[in-house]
Amino acid sequence: MNKKFIQVLKKDYPEFCFKLGKKFAFRPPKTIILGPDEPYYELLSLHELSHAILKHRDYNLDVERLKMENAAWDKAKELANHYRIKIDEDLIQDQLDTYRNWLHQKSRCPSCGLTRFQTPDGEYHCPRCEAFIKLS
Repeated sequence: MNKKFIQVLKKDYPEFCFKLGKKFAFRPPKTIILGPDEPYYELLSLHELSHAILKHRDYNLDVERLKMENAAWDKAKELANHYRIKIDEDLIQDQLDTYRNWLHQKSRCPSCGLTRFQTPDGEYHCPRCEAFIKLS
C-alpha cells in the first residue's frame, strides 16, 4: 500500500472514511475500502473513491450498475490525471468486462438462451418464452 498516496487522498477528501479490507469496494455513503497492495493499487483506489464522489448508492435495473461502473472509471481517469497516476485501459476494460459478463449471464433466458429484458420491478422476461406462454 502506498501510505503517502492514501494520506493525500485523506487530506483531499476528508469527508470520506478510508479503511483497509480484503478487496476494493465502496460502502455508501462514505466508506472506501482499500484492498491489498497490487500493481494498480492507486488506480483501483481512485475508482472506489469515484463511486463516493459520484454518490453512487443503489440501482434499480442491472444495466444501471454497469452505467455506474463506467461513470466511476471515467471519474477515476480524471482523478488519475490529476494525481499523475498511469491509466491502464486494459485493466479498466477487464474490470468492466466482469460487469458486462455478469449482466449478460443474468439477462440470458435459461430455457431458450435468448436475451431477456428487465422491467422496473427488477424481473427478467423472455420475449420468446413468455410469448408462447401467453398464446397457450
